[in-house]
Amino acid sequence: MGFPDQIVRTIELAHPPATVWAAITTAEGLAGWFGNTATIDLRPGGEARMTWIEGHVANMRVERVEEPTIFGYTWGISGLPDDDPRRTYVEFTLEPVGAGTRLTVVETGFAQLPDEVHKEAFEGNTGGWQSELGELVEYLDAS
Repeated sequence: MGFPDQIVRTIELAHPPATVWAAITTAEGLAGWFGNTATIDLRPGGEARMTWIEGHVANMRVERVEEPTIFGYTWGISGLPDDDPRRTYVEFTLEPVGAGTRLTVVETGFAQLPDEVHKEAFEGNTGGWQSELGELVEYLDAS
């Protein structure tokens, strides 16, 4: 049986691309909407890390940086052990639209998962992106 491999979310933001870029590629920005704390070495091969109050930690590897339009990273998959080498790839694409920005987030790599992990990881991240992008809007609007 084939499984969905990607999650795609697109939102329109009332902020210029430079502002959105800073929110998704700086430690201050990421800690403001995505995690509670963040670090990032913004270059291909650079490491990034986010932590949440609940104790969850996400270790990421920066894969693609094409300022100010594309930012991509890989990260671990919920439901797999921390040392499992499988990762999903997340890519943010920013497109100017009038005075604002169209932001598209695509996360791929779910088809590599075994049956018992796929549903939880895919559904969890699908809901997670909806929630997190809502927090991004709130963060940007409060700036």
